Amino acid sequence: MKRKGSAVWKGSLKEGKGTVSLESGVLKDAQYSFKTRFENGNGTNPEELVGAAHAGCFSMQLSAFLTEDGFEPDKVETTSEITFEDGEIKKSHLILNAEVPGIDKDQFEKIANKAKENCPLSKLLKAEITLEYDLK
Repeated sequence: MKRKGSAVWKGSLKEGKGTVSLESGVLKDAQYSFKTRFENGNGTNPEELVGAAHAGCFSMQLSAFLTEDGFEPDKVETTSEITFEDGEIKKSHLILNAEVPGIDKDQFEKIANKAKENCPLSKLLKAEITLEYDLK
C-alpha cells in the first residue's frame, strides 16, 4: 500500500507560502506559511499534520489491540501535541480519552503502551513519545 501527500511552496521562507494536499482529496490546497508554522497565521503546518496523523494512527492501533484482547472500545479520542524545537520534532505527547467497557486500568495501560510503541507513525518518528490517558 502507498499513500501520497503533496506540497507546493512559492517564494522565500518568510514571505513565501504554500499549499498541501492529500491524494484522497479530503485536504486540497490547504494553505501553509512561515506564519502558520512559527506564529499564529491562518492555515496549517507540517507539525500539526504530523500530530493529526500520529493521533489517528495510534487510535486505530489501540482499537486493534483492544479488540484482539477481547475488548470493544466505545470511543478512543486522541490528541497528539507535537514539540518542534531547534529545527526538529522532539516530542509527540499523546493525550488519550477512552471509553472501554469491562477493562481494568492495568490491562488498559499495558495495551495502550503497546499501541504507543507499535503504531506505524510511532515507529517512524525519532521523537520521544509520551502518553497520558483518562479511561472511562
